[in-house]
Amino acid sequence: MQPVVTVGLDGSPESLAAARWAADEAGRRGLALRLLHAWPLLAPEPDPATASPHAADRNYWSQRLVHTAEAELRARRPGLSVEVALVARDARDALLDAAAEAEMLVVGSRGLEAVESYFLGEVSLPVVARAVRPVVLVRAALGGGEPAPASPGGPVVVALDPRTPRDEVLDFAFHSAAARSVPLLAVHGRSVPLHAHTPWGADHGVTEEMTTDARTRLNAALRPWREKYPQVEVADSIRTTSPAKVVVEAATGAALLVVGRRAHPHSLGPRLGHVVHAALHHARCPVAVVPHPA
Repeated sequence: MQPVVTVGLDGSPESLAAARWAADEAGRRGLALRLLHAWPLLAPEPDPATASPHAADRNYWSQRLVHTAEAELRARRPGLSVEVALVARDARDALLDAAAEAEMLVVGSRGLEAVESYFLGEVSLPVVARAVRPVVLVRAALGGGEPAPASPGGPVVVALDPRTPRDEVLDFAFHSAAARSVPLLAVHGRSVPLHAHTPWGADHGVTEEMTTDARTRLNAALRPWREKYPQVEVADSIRTTSPAKVVVEAATGAALLVVGRRAHPHSLGPRLGHVVHAALHHARCPVAVVPHPA
């Protein structure tokens, strides 16, 4: 099977923005694009000899949705291999199965203020938490179906804990930076322990020791990837503050934010750490959530 970038389509501006982003990403990586639309009430493909007009009517809008998107994306990316999949299933289950067969899954993400988070909670969040492959959430620009604008030449930002660097996360981040010809920024935040706080602020000796240790570990983790991707310019940012705050602030103006997620056994249920939650709720750029072994 040809490697693909799969995108979920539901007709919303957010899903159309995700489809446009996915088409561009598939083009950068030399992959095919699959447009997936899932709806439990889709009728099976009818036998022309016994076709019921009601079955055709039931599928009309779904077919129109995906074929309109297909035509636009072929024009946007001439030469891109595009395929369409219409499935009569619950969207969440269909997306999870599709993710397992793709290089990455791309879904649209609405604004995540409390009143706007229904879409993420009902479909995207469970998919992000359970998918076995990377999932990218793409916001739409205000008032349209284009992806929210990123700064031209903005870096790929990757959130790392240098004590436990994950190859899956680093591979995705470096590959993404190389495909875009942009720098990579590795960020790490670590809160100062309670005992190091003083009436006039954090103990400078403790924070300096924490920063030195983190930079040593981070350089060691990045070294083999710098060698594998010599064309990627790499910088780092280490701060002694909340990891979630560091990641969200670093994502401002980024082309893509990459965060890792522990892939827990199904018996434990899906779990997302506080850094992933902060990224999904507050980062304005596309966010890639990459699963890795617990």
